[in-house]
This record gives sequence, C-alpha cells and structure tokens, in this order.
Amino acid sequence: MRKFLALPVVGGALLFPTGVTATSGDRPVALVTAETANEVLAVSLGAHGGRILKRVHLADPLMVAAPLHGPTVVVNPHGIVTLLGWHSLRPIKVLRGFRTPEVARIAPGDRYAYVADGGSGDLVVIDLGERKVVDRIQVGAGAHHLAFSPDGRRLWVALSEVATTVVRLDTSNLRRPRVVGRVHPPLPAHSVGFAPDGRTVWLSGARAARVMVFDPVDGRLMTTLRAGRAPQEVSFAQGRALLTSGYGSSLESISLGTLRPLHLVAAPYGSFNLAPYDGFVVTTSLLTGEVSEFRLQGLQRLWTTKVAPEARYVAISDWPR
Repeated sequence: MRKFLALPVVGGALLFPTGVTATSGDRPVALVTAETANEVLAVSLGAHGGRILKRVHLADPLMVAAPLHGPTVVVNPHGIVTLLGWHSLRPIKVLRGFRTPEVARIAPGDRYAYVADGGSGDLVVIDLGERKVVDRIQVGAGAHHLAFSPDGRRLWVALSEVATTVVRLDTSNLRRPRVVGRVHPPLPAHSVGFAPDGRTVWLSGARAARVMVFDPVDGRLMTTLRAGRAPQEVSFAQGRALLTSGYGSSLESISLGTLRPLHLVAAPYGSFNLAPYDGFVVTTSLLTGEVSEFRLQGLQRLWTTKVAPEARYVAISDWPR
C-alpha cells in the first residue's frame, strides 16, 4: 500500500549517503522522483537552487538512489528497475524480474545497489558496473527501508513501512550478503539509518513520536528519543542526526554527541524525505510537490520551489560545471 493512503509514511533513506561532499569542479544536483508526473527531475542546488535542469520521462518512478559519480537507480513499483546514465539521465539498462520493488540504496564504494522487493521478500543486489543482478537473498515479505553501515560491512532491512521486524545482514562481501539475525523493536519502525561512526543504528517511529537507537553489533536497544509526528525519516551529517516529520511539517537536528535537540524548524507539509550534502540538506514534499534546501548550521531555509504535483524521493549527484 502506498504511503499516502492508509498509513502516512514515506521512505528514504535514506537513507542516502551521509555527509555527501561535492568534488572539486563538480556541482551537486538533487535528483527527484515526480511519480504522478512520470518524471525524474534534476534540480539545481545552492545559490541558484530550485531550477529544473533536466526532465526525464519514466513510468511511475517511485524511488531514486544515486552515487555521486555513476548511474542513477530508479525503482518502478510494478517490477522494473531502470539505470540512468550519469549526467545524461538517459536509460542505459532496464532490469526486470522484480515483484514489488520500492526502495533502493547504493552500497558504500558505489559499485553495488541493493533493492528491497517487498512483494517477493527478496533483497536484490545489482552490480552497477556490470549493469546486472548478481544476487538475490530472501529476507522477508514487506522488505522496505534499508541502511548500510559506513564501512559497508553491515546492513539492516525493515520489513514493511510499519516494521515489527528488522533483519540484520553481514555485507562484508557486498556481492553476497547473508542474514545473521533479526531485531524486534519495542515500537513499530519506519526508517533505518547508521550513524556516521557506525556505532549506533537509528530506527524512526512508524506510529509513535519516537526514535529508537540500537547497538549495531547485538541489536540491543540503547535509548529512545522524542521526535516529531510519525512517521519520521532519518539521515546524518556533520555530527547531527536529521529527522523529518512530513505530517508535523518539521525538520530537526539532534547532536550525535549528546543526543540533545539542536534545532527544530518548519518545512513544507509532507516533507518526508531528505538528503544531506556538503553542509546542506534537501527535503522533498510528497503532498505539495515542493523541494527545499536548508543550511545544516541552524537549519536555515535557503529556498523552496514547487517542481511537480508530488515530489517523493531525493538523491544527490554531482554534475560537471
């Protein structure tokens, strides 16, 4: 079921690469899925942010994931994953054989993409260099949000957008992941994210205004923090946890050192998804179609622009100047 129907939840992310930094000579752009418009949009960031630089027509593009340098992965929930060329955003490969794929993540190192196929319960590994599926592993029906540890050796996968089970995998061999355990959080979980130091895993609440912090090694619950209205999305940058609450119209930051709140600001209604980069963070609104950019320091909003009827997922990619 889609997030804006029975349960108001949105993926993300995230969790996208934490602390993404633009390389010299390149400029970061936001890649946004405008699902109901059947488009993937490249949106400018920074001083001239909010301009649509490119539109690519794709049927029902639900989710986007991208390394800074390399092909973009776009998930169609009707069983198709499309790879788009870096910069051109032209389709370079269409992969079929999925049932209901909804979430993709780029593994550390940018060689592999993992796709959670909730319909089949498979976690599917795509070699971006070879442009083909190289492995499938059963993790459980409803496989959805997933996050890698910064070193790429661990992966957690939430089973559904309202998850009572999270599967732990060993990904020390990124081409051949294996299941090593399961976690049953005390509250239904939504988004998953590893802190940049790899010492904690954060699970956001699917129904509660809470975020749960776990030990990544043994799956032990370490603490629970207050958060905005559920569901939340979580990502990390510059010593901060970043949390969106689409139904609470908020973006907040929490210190990873003290676990205390730093800033809480208003965001467009429906801003569930987020992607940090180089001292900034971008949010997208599923309900208003607006893209916003904030400065991480103080969460100062730089601009907000409506780009489509709905703006669902967002990823950051580098383009040449």
